[in-house]
Amino acid sequence: MTSFYPSAAPIVGVFDSGVGGLSVLREIRALLPEVGVVYLGDSAHIPYGGKSMDYIQRRAETISRFLLGRGAAALVVACNSATAAAAAMLRARFSVPIVGMEPGVKVAVNQTKTGVVGVLATETTLASQKFAALLGQHAGNVRVVVRACHGWVESVERADRSSPQLKAAVRREIEPVLASGADTIVLGCTHFPFLADSIRAAAGPTVTLIDTGIPVAREVKRRLQALDLSKLENSDTPREEYWTSGDPAHATKIYSALLDRNVEVRKVPQEFV
Repeated sequence: MTSFYPSAAPIVGVFDSGVGGLSVLREIRALLPEVGVVYLGDSAHIPYGGKSMDYIQRRAETISRFLLGRGAAALVVACNSATAAAAAMLRARFSVPIVGMEPGVKVAVNQTKTGVVGVLATETTLASQKFAALLGQHAGNVRVVVRACHGWVESVERADRSSPQLKAAVRREIEPVLASGADTIVLGCTHFPFLADSIRAAAGPTVTLIDTGIPVAREVKRRLQALDLSKLENSDTPREEYWTSGDPAHATKIYSALLDRNVEVRKVPQEFV
């Protein structure tokens, strides 16, 4: 494999309130298999939705310090709620590249043929000023129908992607979006790509799903290429670490199920819990 790095692969730190950010990590690994990754799911504090901005900012700063301590050369805030609350603060405090999430409204607006776009997200994301600004900038004359998908995050946190109860919950949220005429649906939460098969089954083959994890991976590549990485130590095997602020035994089971391979999850030191 030919690496575009001068001497060694960098390490990317990725975090979310739980396991949803693994969908973003999956895209980073697919695009940049030579890059090391350190993932932290902040399960002791899930969900971020409903928490105050100050609370989320404190957690984001604490987690970022942990990931930087593990050698991260860039950080990915793989959570829409944390991006809206804390990305600007993190960029002001840390000098490394910080890539956040943004629901793919612009892409969906450019692709829709019916002039109606659906956005599936959490209440926190949909109520954020960042999302309102995103609509104001990109929606134009396109009608955007939003749905706060209750229970979806909790299902993914249990690694439930296809139970009858989950499929029923997906249909309840998808049907009003389809009834509005939407032909393009944005997955506005990092947990939701793990439900893509159930969402596609409910939405039908003519509806396009927009997963923002792919453009995030591309942005990570772009930002890493701009860094001076010449002082990094060389390694034939990129590092891959998985951490949680919650129960590591439970996290190991869930992470492995979602990634479709066995991984070991460790608990962060108490000072980062």
